[in-house]
Amino acid sequence: MGSSNAWIREGHLALKFGGVGLIGFATDAAILHVGLGFGLEPAWSRVISLFCAMQVTFTINGLLVFKCLERSRLAAQWARYMISNGLGNFCNYWIFVTLVSTHWAGLSAPMIALSIASATAWMFNYLGARFVAFAQPASPTKPPSVQGTLTGHLPEK
Repeated sequence: MGSSNAWIREGHLALKFGGVGLIGFATDAAILHVGLGFGLEPAWSRVISLFCAMQVTFTINGLLVFKCLERSRLAAQWARYMISNGLGNFCNYWIFVTLVSTHWAGLSAPMIALSIASATAWMFNYLGARFVAFAQPASPTKPPSVQGTLTGHLPEK
């Protein structure tokens, strides 16, 4: 029974993370639109909008989803989040461009490629946020066999 509860809690975290991703998308789109309105090149506007969106999602995920932002670890958490989500965003772009360029029926359609790339990046970003950026430090009260397991990192309700 305890194992199924851990999976349910993990599912709730993943859903919350997905909701924060939607907020990040809205932030990204809004800032991209403003940048384009100011005459910035689309690529530069996107760099700025994506960076801003990553700050928003870092803050919300750290405070509300994983509930573990700590002043003493903030710089390290931020750096790990930027690196792991940066890699996820790179994978998103790379998968999209690769699928579109294959000209394979179905998979190369831009919206299908975008869906596959986005889902893959979401999984990569979730795992990076969950187990790298916001990983809880090992607790001296827990036995070593529990510290690295799925349930060893879940916030308590």
